[in-house]
Amino acid sequence: MLFTMSGTKILDTLLAITMVLQSDQERELDRRGLTGPRTHLLWVLFHDGPATQVQLAEALAVTPRNVTTLVDALEATGFARREPHPTDRRAVLVHLTERGVAIMESMDREHTELGAALIDGLDAATVSAAQHALDHVHTRLAQLIAEHEQRLHDEDPHR
Repeated sequence: MLFTMSGTKILDTLLAITMVLQSDQERELDRRGLTGPRTHLLWVLFHDGPATQVQLAEALAVTPRNVTTLVDALEATGFARREPHPTDRRAVLVHLTERGVAIMESMDREHTELGAALIDGLDAATVSAAQHALDHVHTRLAQLIAEHEQRLHDEDPHR
């Protein structure tokens, strides 16, 4: 029997997955003394290396003031440190501390292990099809949101 899922059922499943992942993430971050935004900043440093606060603000799509607050908190908890920029006297670079590197290595390993566990028992063709479908849904969702925002802007340009 051929089973087809409706778009509503797929959306409902994605929303349920989002809630499970978000709840688990909040628990795990809280256990480590972190928040989502702080972890996002650490993740950028872990993958891209030391950065200025301006670069971090751009990478996180937040204001420089927001990054200052995040870095202050990460410095206070020993996850990151500021150091003078080697070539720009006006700038500082944000680095991970040993504690920051250790926690990010642990989180990166857990991320990889969870990804592997999620597809355990699926054959390569099913995994490939699922990835293709999820990529399509992600791209389509981004398009629909952009179109919706454009319509709202066109209806009320002062928005």
